[in-house]
Amino acid sequence: MAAPSWTQHSTKERTNFTIGKGLIYLVLAFWAFMVIFPMLWATISSFKTDQEIFFSPWGLPGALQWDNFARAWTKAKLGIFFLNTIIVIIPAITLTLLLSSMAAYVLARFEFRGKQIVFYLFLTGMMFPIFLALVPLYFVMQFSGLLNTVQGLVLVYVAFSLPFTVFFLTGFFKTLPTEMAEAAMMDGASHYRIFFNVMLPLAAPALVSVGIFNFLGQWNQFILPNVLISNAGLDESQSRYVLSQGLYYLYGQQFYQSDWSGLFAAVTLVTIPTLLVYIIFHDRIEAGLTVGALKG
Repeated sequence: MAAPSWTQHSTKERTNFTIGKGLIYLVLAFWAFMVIFPMLWATISSFKTDQEIFFSPWGLPGALQWDNFARAWTKAKLGIFFLNTIIVIIPAITLTLLLSSMAAYVLARFEFRGKQIVFYLFLTGMMFPIFLALVPLYFVMQFSGLLNTVQGLVLVYVAFSLPFTVFFLTGFFKTLPTEMAEAAMMDGASHYRIFFNVMLPLAAPALVSVGIFNFLGQWNQFILPNVLISNAGLDESQSRYVLSQGLYYLYGQQFYQSDWSGLFAAVTLVTIPTLLVYIIFHDRIEAGLTVGALKG
């Protein structure tokens, strides 16, 4: 019996590769459909009337009901929840990036006793389940007078974001060239000026990537605000809700009012910021997934 020729092996390998590639595309297409379809259906439903949602759930709206969004924004207090979330996230991300970059720079560039212990403590923070900290965290915030306050929520967001951000930036700072820092030091620049004027601008790509990750995580955070901002009285608590809490509150409110079109409009408005972040910064997000591995 003649041995299979090189051409036969090559054809078989190409066939197997094509089949495998096709199966991968099929799985990815199915996954994309499972992710996109609920979002698309909720968006279409947000333009319908309540009657159309119940009697024609899979059809297109007869006319675009823009007042659903106006009602969700004002009557359902979604605008207040948006503002509260922005007030919390902007200082939280700013403090996280500032403190993390300083800690990561020291861990990456300086040698001192206990350096590895500090670094592993940050790694331990990444592995620590947030649920185990909820009860002691609640009493610490209560004892400190920061319960049901924006300042307290900002500090907690920063604390839980620091471990991953420090780990992410430490690997990046290790790969930055030292020539510019050494030249600045020879010119008499202090460590403070070297960090803020030389090293921090060089780390801008990593800061943007990790900032996006922190934004997405803090924007969708539910457990922490639900525990730390829920005890100020009914009306006062609602005025301090962030979006994740507010949307959960709206679900109960709109359920009893049978305002399903307003609820779908609120869901659509809440998803817009994260969707825009993915669309605008998708290349940064993809780069951020590998920057730690390639530059660690």
